[in-house]
Amino acid sequence: MDGKDIVSILSQPDRVWVPLAHKVESARVTQLKDLKLNGLGFEKESKRMYPESSMAAHIVGFVGSDENGKDRGYFGVEGYYGRELGGKDGMLQLEKDVRGAPILVGDTRRIEPEDGRNLVLWLDRSIQRIIEHRLLAGIAKYGAKEGSIVVMDPKTGGILGMAAFPSYDPANFGEFPKEVYKNPIVASTFEPGSTFKVLVMAMGLDRNVVKSTTMAEETGAVRVGEYFIRTWDEKYRGIISMTDVLVHSSNVGMVFVQNKLGKEGMLQAIHKFGFGEPTGIDLQEEVPASIRDDSDWKDIDLATASFGQGIAVTPIQMIRAVGAIANGGQLVEPRIVKEIRDGSGRVVPIVSKKTRSAISPATARIMTEMMIAAVDRGEAQWAKPKGYRIAGKTGTAQIPVAGHYDNKKTIASFIGFAPADDPKFIILVTLREPTSSPWGSETAAPLFFGIARDLFAYYGIAPQ
Repeated sequence: MDGKDIVSILSQPDRVWVPLAHKVESARVTQLKDLKLNGLGFEKESKRMYPESSMAAHIVGFVGSDENGKDRGYFGVEGYYGRELGGKDGMLQLEKDVRGAPILVGDTRRIEPEDGRNLVLWLDRSIQRIIEHRLLAGIAKYGAKEGSIVVMDPKTGGILGMAAFPSYDPANFGEFPKEVYKNPIVASTFEPGSTFKVLVMAMGLDRNVVKSTTMAEETGAVRVGEYFIRTWDEKYRGIISMTDVLVHSSNVGMVFVQNKLGKEGMLQAIHKFGFGEPTGIDLQEEVPASIRDDSDWKDIDLATASFGQGIAVTPIQMIRAVGAIANGGQLVEPRIVKEIRDGSGRVVPIVSKKTRSAISPATARIMTEMMIAAVDRGEAQWAKPKGYRIAGKTGTAQIPVAGHYDNKKTIASFIGFAPADDPKFIILVTLREPTSSPWGSETAAPLFFGIARDLFAYYGIAPQ
């Protein structure tokens, strides 16, 4: 430090002592003590340690400094629960004379600082390790630009694992670009593609405008105004059931469902499943993903939204919405923290809120069977572990670039839950711009099933 700067700091009026530096390493403190300078004192400070290094960095966040040099949590639970984690500062009370100057021989009272509270997370360390390992391997294998995985208990909303890459090391956050600090699972949006079909179909079933056995024509492209909606593979299968609409991921079939729902029913699906609003997850940087006003939806917007294009969601919104199918119809608030404990041992449980019913239990059961069929007979059936009932759906969405969609750039995804009859977990996998194949069935789906195999083994769930 420059000598003039030190003199300026020491010359502040009405200050008994002033800090010159924070969190000085012990070796440097030893050197300073050896100088035996009058008036130079030392106070121990706490310093955040990250024994798991970069594991779960986007969930944890990091501790930095505020404008006054004090510790402050940023991002993740460090930012969201900063007040609980921070504790209370200590202080030194001194007697002063009538001019406000301290009386050096007067009474001095020291009030020790109080430790912050401890957070107990829903996060399962083993599951977190599994998904981080799988995600890094999947990004490399499929040549993806980035990716994310979320594992949630659909009944409680507890987040069992959450990973996104690229990531960073919280202990050395300053060495990484600021763009990677935000958790894309809660802070970034994407077009969900065909994974969104299960939600629109569920609302069609719930409003009783279609049944799983309802038949629709898939004889060619369907016209909506001046646009034509085609199937993803340019194949048309004639008359197909609603179950087969999901099995073959038919865009034409989903436009049929959307027409049956009408504008009101389609907007109800969007709102009842929680899109356009934040989920309430306890992470600092969540964004709600804005949805156009109800009056601004045109026929083509409704049609494309039925198969997950032209609508933006966050991954956490998506897993919460499909989680309602897994848990019997309830939209549950996702949570990172399970309970808060203070120094005295008092435990404050954090209860996840069931915000509302999205669909009926009967609709959820039917929809689950349709999603099982989509896994067993769909494009990704080759990757499914044998002997398990898994409900799921692939998704492939083109990425909008400069006002149009780029055919070569996609977001591949897969969402599913298992065991389907009593789900222990729901998983959402997303891969941005995979280069080995643009299709979710060939990239995100096998990554999902690899994680599912690991979780079946971890939970001791045997094939039937």
